[in-house]
Amino acid sequence: MTTFYFIRHGQTDANVAGIKQGTINDERTHLTATGINQVAQLHAAFTLDFADALFCSPLDRTRETAAILNQAAKLPVTLDDRLLEISYGSWDGKRNADLLAAFPDVFNPTLQDVLPSYVDYATGGESFAAVRKRVANFMADRAAENPDGQIICVTHGFTVKAAALVALQPENPMTLPEPENASVTKITLKSDGRYFVWYYNRTSSSAF
Repeated sequence: MTTFYFIRHGQTDANVAGIKQGTINDERTHLTATGINQVAQLHAAFTLDFADALFCSPLDRTRETAAILNQAAKLPVTLDDRLLEISYGSWDGKRNADLLAAFPDVFNPTLQDVLPSYVDYATGGESFAAVRKRVANFMADRAAENPDGQIICVTHGFTVKAAALVALQPENPMTLPEPENASVTKITLKSDGRYFVWYYNRTSSSAF
């Protein structure tokens, strides 16, 4: 049984501004002082010494997060594009509030986030299904390589949600909100293909 620990990066300036980060990678998407502190607190509560491997999205905010978490364990870091955030296409870099005002029919008002149907308006936007597929492929490959491994995955909010959706397979993907910054989600994949979600969205104040 392979165990995955999906960790969302710390807070960024774009998070604070309510901007859809998607796959943008500029000065708006670096960790804030709060984000650095969030990850440092997580590092103090959740050491990586037990892990067999550390995989990371190639974007700066996840690499910054991985570097803080990996200070003591010093695991080799492998970048994998399948851990990238969902790309919102032409909506990357736009404010959630502006998009909600302009396209209310493709937003969930409770979560203040897009529905799967957002792709009808966002040119080049990645579908929920496409993200789930690449994350499922990532987990299947890692499990095949290391069937008893403990795998750290430093990634993004929707990508963590996609991993949980792969495991839980709910009819409505909006029943699951994205996890908080610097949180951990634990999912296992057995050799018979069964997934188990042990916890979701735990922060440094939680018990791991």
